[in-house]
Amino acid sequence: MSAVGHGWAGEQLVAAAQRGDREAISAIVYGAHPHVRRFAHHLCASSDDAEEAAQEALITLYRKIGTLRATTALASWMFRIVRNECLRRARYLLDPGPQTAVAATDVVASAEDEVLRRLDADELAQAIAVLPDLQRRVLIMRDVLGYPGRTTADALGLSVAAMKSQLHRARAAIRHSLGHHP
Repeated sequence: MSAVGHGWAGEQLVAAAQRGDREAISAIVYGAHPHVRRFAHHLCASSDDAEEAAQEALITLYRKIGTLRATTALASWMFRIVRNECLRRARYLLDPGPQTAVAATDVVASAEDEVLRRLDADELAQAIAVLPDLQRRVLIMRDVLGYPGRTTADALGLSVAAMKSQLHRARAAIRHSLGHHP
């Protein structure tokens, strides 16, 4: 069986894992780990969130590889799991409260709005993901997690002025990417 293909796992290895071959599953999880971890560190707001998102993605891979439809889609499937886990963690930090029955009713009452909100969130996640590393981290810490400027600057080893400059560039890039011009 080929362990290397168009990524970290060849089609034969993925197919064997989909059939339940434990050695193949282990080889894929082991091979995916550095890629998933690196991607999570680029997308998540903190190292802790990145590590947890990577672990969740690998657990999902282990448990659900049999549901993967195309053997060639493994990498994109894994990265989508990581992205969703990073977004879930960021959303939880912004609103850790439990969903109420009223909120659930609102979602059902306006399904179109929910679809549009999800599309907007996906576009935003893509725009954030392609930012340079420092700009992405500043943006997430300030605008998503709500850290104060001094805290963000100190955490990233920047002056407050440099942090503000990076934040301005990140916001401008996001606006440009989403097609919103003030």
